[in-house]
Amino acid sequence: MRSVSQQLPSVVAFLGVIAGALPFASAADDLFHQVKPILESTCVRCHAGPEAKAGLRITSREELLKGGASGPAIDLQSPGDSLLVSAVTYDGFEMPPTGKMPQPRIDAVVAWVKAGAPWPAGQQLKIEHPVHGPPQVNEETRNHWSFRSLKQPETPQVVHADRVANPIDAFVLQKLEAKGFTLSPEADRRALIRRLTYDLIGLPPTPEEVEAFVNDPSPKAYENLVERLLASPQYGEQWGRQWLDVVRYAETNSFERDNPKPYVWRYRDYVIRAFNDDMPYDQFIREQLAGDELDQVTPDRIIATGFYRLGLWDDEPADPELAFYDGLDDIAATTAQAFLGLTMNCARCHDHKLDPIPIKDYYSFVSFFRNVRHYGKRSDDTVLEASVRSIAPAEVESKHAAEVDAWRERVKELDAVVAAFEETARQKLIGGEKDDFKSEGVRENILKRHVGTLFTEEEFGKYAAARKERNRLRRQPPKSEEQALCVKENGTTVPTSFVLLRGNPQAPGDEVTPAFPQVLSPPTPDIRVPASGESSGRRRALAEWIASPENPLTARVMVNRIWQGHFGRGLVRSTNNFGLQGDAPTHPELVDWLASEFMARGWSVKAMHRLIVMSSAYRQSSRHAPSAMGPDPLASDPQNDLLWRFDMRRLKAEEVRDSMLAVTGSLNTAAMYGPSIYVPIEDEVLAGQSRPGYGWGKSSPEDQRRRAVYIHIKRSLTVPILAAFDAADTDFTCPVRFASTQPTQALGMINGAFANEQAGKLADLALAWVRGGNDPAPQVRIMLERVTQRPATETEVERGVQLVRDLQKTHGQTRQQAMQTFALVALNLNEFLYLD
Repeated sequence: MRSVSQQLPSVVAFLGVIAGALPFASAADDLFHQVKPILESTCVRCHAGPEAKAGLRITSREELLKGGASGPAIDLQSPGDSLLVSAVTYDGFEMPPTGKMPQPRIDAVVAWVKAGAPWPAGQQLKIEHPVHGPPQVNEETRNHWSFRSLKQPETPQVVHADRVANPIDAFVLQKLEAKGFTLSPEADRRALIRRLTYDLIGLPPTPEEVEAFVNDPSPKAYENLVERLLASPQYGEQWGRQWLDVVRYAETNSFERDNPKPYVWRYRDYVIRAFNDDMPYDQFIREQLAGDELDQVTPDRIIATGFYRLGLWDDEPADPELAFYDGLDDIAATTAQAFLGLTMNCARCHDHKLDPIPIKDYYSFVSFFRNVRHYGKRSDDTVLEASVRSIAPAEVESKHAAEVDAWRERVKELDAVVAAFEETARQKLIGGEKDDFKSEGVRENILKRHVGTLFTEEEFGKYAAARKERNRLRRQPPKSEEQALCVKENGTTVPTSFVLLRGNPQAPGDEVTPAFPQVLSPPTPDIRVPASGESSGRRRALAEWIASPENPLTARVMVNRIWQGHFGRGLVRSTNNFGLQGDAPTHPELVDWLASEFMARGWSVKAMHRLIVMSSAYRQSSRHAPSAMGPDPLASDPQNDLLWRFDMRRLKAEEVRDSMLAVTGSLNTAAMYGPSIYVPIEDEVLAGQSRPGYGWGKSSPEDQRRRAVYIHIKRSLTVPILAAFDAADTDFTCPVRFASTQPTQALGMINGAFANEQAGKLADLALAWVRGGNDPAPQVRIMLERVTQRPATETEVERGVQLVRDLQKTHGQTRQQAMQTFALVALNLNEFLYLD
């Protein structure tokens, strides 16, 4: 008698014959028919035909059992361990690579595999040959991870539950433990306070603050530190600066003249206040995109719309119509990337090559801004008319109007006096002088020649005085300082929008109306004309959709920016690009959990700071200590994608400059807000301008010591120390700062006037604290501890003392010169410029 194993093929064949009569046959068919469209829409594009990726073809059960380069896709002996199951659940392989499928689809595939992958006879998958060209808007692209509706995932259970300070750690540990890793030990308190203080306020802690935290026995010492820093006015200056990067904040127009933008600093102050006040992020969006169209319009909301005026402006364009559309493209690009993480501007001339954004979607998006007035037409006077609005109270506005009326009346009177005298004199002129007199600018000089002949000196004097006063008044009309750079529209009637073929305004295509990107399965815009009658209401419709909890991108993009601000890089590294070719999230479930929490906590940015900095993941040490008990994460994850330690980072440009002022006791943190300041720039740098020094003023010494966020940002002239340490590119939205290493950094920090000035102040400060004595050790110790925010070791002090003595003995420096040189060395320490 044959064994059961020998009889198995016959049994299987017999079951196949009678399957139609068995109850479970229809269930198996149902499973296949649930999975079939998933395979067709998600998998066959890459895994069919002779060029199937990794040699895996999925167009039949036999091919799945055969598998590809990694082995069989389905393991009938242990179906739950099949490669296909691990791929769709993102446990190892991650398929599809465009983003994890919704859970119901994953469940269907897993159930089908566990049922033995039934495949009814005669059934074939529909294979569509790949269409070469831009991605299409379809079920597959709509299923990209960031385009799917946001749902909060459940917090995973982990082995190292003792390291879970909040759910963030559970998501991080889940990934680590799957690889046999865990979190690094917690950083010591000195590293933590320095890290946290820089992250939240952009400044070093004082030595006194460090010692107080290190010696605080309270179990809430760290939590109390977090709250103190979040309540600091300097918090808004630090985090406001990060938002200014994203919205391409600058205070001049670029191009040849690079003239200043009037009152633009009010937008900077608005952003700083918004972060300090913890304005809900959805409100922050609405105010910037449509503050003038909201039900209640306030001065701050008008200022917020300065967002639209931060870009470049060519005041002498060769093609004014093209320049107008360039301005709309700048607005659309910044809006889409800043709030949605979409590079929609890539579809200006053709369908997006990398994302499912047709050219029609781009121009439908641009049409939300079609009625926005261009920044100006040519002269700066037109900017005041098109982009500046009064934010003064009614009584101030009334007073200003009276001043303008009086000014106009006086100019009119003087015009009459000048014109009467000139007309009388013109009739007496002869020859070439009569022709030259047509030019207003030369009239006074011509008439001066005829004093004593055509008219008396007294008569000419009255004329010259009236002309001088008139010209002065023309140049200096009454100004209300309570004005803001803002958006304005051309009333309620909006010009028709068209697709511009190849982006050319002279080649209009199909007509378009406002609409949101199709791939996001959005609603129809709800456009309502504001009661003011000054605008179309289109921008508010856009703002309401972007700020809606139903928008799948907005919260994801912002929590990723906040994460980047703390960890130096986002969970999605391509912070401005959440599209198909953007970087995939290292922790997709964590992104969605954070985004869900963000909205649940009232869109509070400070609430997200608390979550992130209170986590064990954030409080890890940056030091790599391989464990003898398990695998080395550095070998398999050198980029630290799994967050098994905290990444070190270099200080940003503003932090470098402000920290030098802080450690020397010079930083002026009391002065906040108001017009921007000008710091000294070397003549050699100013000489690089077409008009050396043009547009760069001089502030008081007290103002020069204010934080870098208040320094005037001139696009054609960057403060050298900020330029050397990778200040933001202001021509476009800047999602992340570079952290380069280049010679100009060392040259500026050793030879620069600013660095040497601060070194001198640090040496003076240390000497003042020591008060007398010939021993340089106490002074050296103070300088080291001010710079590093930790106690100096005896070895470090001894080396410093030796350097000071060598400088005096070998190089002939005085005691004060040697101390200043040592201070310069201290300010160049890596420990000063890097966060551990």
